[in-house]
Amino acid sequence: MTAPSAVRVAAHAKVNLFLRILAREHSGWHQIETAFALLELADELEARRIDSGVTLEVDGPDVGPVDENLAVRAANAVIAATGNRFGVALKLEKRIPVRAGLGGGSADAAAALHAVNALAGNAVPRHELLHFAAKLGADVAFCASGAPLAVAWGRGERLFRVPAPPRAPVLVAVPSVQVATPDAYRWWDEANPAPAARGPVALDADALATWGSIGRLGGNDFESPVFVKHPELRALYERVAATGPVWVRLCGSGSAVAAAYKKERERDDAAERLGTKAQRLIETATRADPAPAPALLD
Repeated sequence: MTAPSAVRVAAHAKVNLFLRILAREHSGWHQIETAFALLELADELEARRIDSGVTLEVDGPDVGPVDENLAVRAANAVIAATGNRFGVALKLEKRIPVRAGLGGGSADAAAALHAVNALAGNAVPRHELLHFAAKLGADVAFCASGAPLAVAWGRGERLFRVPAPPRAPVLVAVPSVQVATPDAYRWWDEANPAPAARGPVALDADALATWGSIGRLGGNDFESPVFVKHPELRALYERVAATGPVWVRLCGSGSAVAAAYKKERERDDAAERLGTKAQRLIETATRADPAPAPALLD
């Protein structure tokens, strides 16, 4: 089968259902334990074959220097692995807020891995593609796996896929303040100069089977240090929690807050109560199915 000349991939946002920081390595990296879930909210990445190099066009907010962009680095990794036989023009439509803890950059990188590999006729085996993902960043491995729900350990690269709970309506509250992940880790380190040794939490599949049980799993270790630095985010969290969700958490290292509800009407009522004066609201849902494969454009 001839490899396509252009593909389109949905790059889905993620939330952390819980997140525990277990230890800091001598290298500076942190060992974590978390559960990732995909959202319907997604960027859209289009990849077209060109003669050489990797270009990036972005429709949306500034995503930083092209050479440092995770999607560009992902594309270059696949091109190098397949012998530099072609280049890629990437066009990214950004819908996931940046620096909000929703994994937008990681989702874009995962989408680029799959898109460019499709342009190469899927020359890179899946396990090698996931290895590239793990090297790019902690959240990229989950986003590249396509799993709607997974438990992760280590730096986030050790994944165990589990069945997703029923699809739930989700409201994401995005404040004007942004939080960089390195800053959030630094604040946690400052608050925990000599952290006690912590082992992983005991989990079984039932703990992630329903939203009621997920809501009782525990919190996000970033919440305490981030809320100290940004009291307005604590206030946002408390306002969202007061709308009666079955689950509510700071998204990753922040700054967005996400909440899941039993019914769409409850989510819509929550959005009306919160309003959009102090924050942007995104109505979405969790995914119960795997992320779709790249779609051919030609």
